[in-house]
Amino acid sequence: MTSTDALRFGLVGTGPWAGRTYGPALQTHEDVDLVGVWGRRPEAAAELAAAHATTAYDDVDALFAACDAVAFAVPPDVQAPLAARAAAAGCHLLLDKPLATDPAAGRAVVDAAGAAGVASIVFCTLRHSPVSATWIAEQAAVDGWFTGRADWYGALYVPGDDAAVRATTPWRAERGALWDVGPHALSVLLPLLGDVTGVTARPGPGDTVHLLLRHTTGASSTATLSLTTPPAAGGVAVELRGAAGVVTMPMGGTAQESLAVAVDSLLESARTKAAHPCDVRFGLRLTEILAAAEASLASAGAEPRLGE
Repeated sequence: MTSTDALRFGLVGTGPWAGRTYGPALQTHEDVDLVGVWGRRPEAAAELAAAHATTAYDDVDALFAACDAVAFAVPPDVQAPLAARAAAAGCHLLLDKPLATDPAAGRAVVDAAGAAGVASIVFCTLRHSPVSATWIAEQAAVDGWFTGRADWYGALYVPGDDAAVRATTPWRAERGALWDVGPHALSVLLPLLGDVTGVTARPGPGDTVHLLLRHTTGASSTATLSLTTPPAAGGVAVELRGAAGVVTMPMGGTAQESLAVAVDSLLESARTKAAHPCDVRFGLRLTEILAAAEASLASAGAEPRLGE
């Protein structure tokens, strides 16, 4: 049941992520009143709105005017300019990752949110999952981490399988694992090892990318990111090594549960005016690091073949 002082939320987006995760999490949250949905396809917006007993809006700015906060479940390069408009309209922001794929576009959202004084959260799933978030907080308090690794092996599609590519979100097929699961890896490594001071990226099979990261603490880390992993080889792993030994991150919970925690965090940030560690500025930093990794990939050139 929605409370009488619930925050009025709008939902931007009508795809599978909006329908399976954002819509249900917002509709069932007792401190949220889901007042409307907008999407680039009006018929999809009408269908999603009907499924969650709310209103479909034809005009996104009209939705912003009716809301206290807006949740975004659209591709990053659609999200960024709309989020800046929502912030200018005075709406708190629940943003999906990545914030943007262009640092300038991400910076515009940061500027708009700062000028309007609105709260923001970038939804990096593991930073809001009670199981992994507790582990991250515990390990961040431990000194002496020497190195770490974060591996995201997804089996979302296989290159050349046109049907599989069509079944997923087009921007993921276009931008690949670096931009889709890269934010997840970085969102865990940064609070544990410090900000990234340098990144080198090299390609692997399919859309696989290998990152070598240097951190402000002096530690180094690696990340392997893929959406084209053979299904039997898929999985996620985060490991730290240091003076305290070797530790691995536990997994658990659902995306809806994590999103409910992210909503709680946004409500708290809006109430207290205190910035959350995963706010829009953190989202911008992830975009900056991933853009640097993409530039490293582009400049790598042909690698020498050993033994020839």
